[in-house]
Amino acid sequence: MQKFIVSILLPALLAGCSGRNNLSDAYGNFESREYLISAEGQGKILRFDVEEGAVLSVGQVVGYIDTVVFHLQKQQLEARIRAVGSQKSGVRTQIAVQQSQKKTLLIEKVRLEKLLEDKAVTGKQVDDLNGKLNTLKAQINATRSKYETIESEIQALKAQVRIVEDQLRRNIIVNPVDGTVLEKFAEPFEMAMPGKTLYKIADLSTMILRVYISGDQLASVKIGQEVRVIIDDPDTRQNSLSGRVTWVAGRSEFTPKIIQTREERVNLVYAVKVEVPNDGRLKIGMPGELVFSKPLTE
Repeated sequence: MQKFIVSILLPALLAGCSGRNNLSDAYGNFESREYLISAEGQGKILRFDVEEGAVLSVGQVVGYIDTVVFHLQKQQLEARIRAVGSQKSGVRTQIAVQQSQKKTLLIEKVRLEKLLEDKAVTGKQVDDLNGKLNTLKAQINATRSKYETIESEIQALKAQVRIVEDQLRRNIIVNPVDGTVLEKFAEPFEMAMPGKTLYKIADLSTMILRVYISGDQLASVKIGQEVRVIIDDPDTRQNSLSGRVTWVAGRSEFTPKIIQTREERVNLVYAVKVEVPNDGRLKIGMPGELVFSKPLTE
């Protein structure tokens, strides 16, 4: 009797598996967009609030690197700016005095020129006054040049302050994307340097199913196409998800050994990426199947 039951169920199970294999157009594994977050500053890590599995939001401050040196540099530059800036008031006062002297000489020049017309003064007196006036103009130009030099020095110091402020900002570890921490590569009190990887993060809210198709299937695939994704889910019958094709390789490649296609003898295949919203069931590396011709409608 048991042999009779098995003889009935076995063909049915095989038929069910065969039907699913015929239903699927491609097979692959789920992956995510992963980001390696590196340090931008150099120094000792004083705080690092990152743990594997933690969910981080964009813009969240997760730690900082020692910034004492940069704070001292900023204070030093600001003190120099104040010291150089204090010279500006003295130069302005000097320019004002010279302008007043110039005004007085111009009035004296007009008076002497009238007297010269009446031959009450000699031409040498007028020439001497013009010489004094030209000398004073040169002094005014030199003083103005000194003022501009001071202003240029202040602007250069302010630029150095902005450089230090940028270095301070880089020593603050800010998470750049929403996602879940996959791996942690640093700990507090370790030394950091620009380019050193601190942690790996990925947005698991949307997963990517990478599959490989044969050249005969290319005609049935296009960017933006809605497709049906099938996963192994023994806990529920709802094992179908909706996905969207976001990328199709423009060049063929040899079939990866771990990939199966509809035609086992195909040597060249094309990679395809499908975005699938993750309801919590999808995991990195999880296998999935793809149906191009029958998008999920339920």
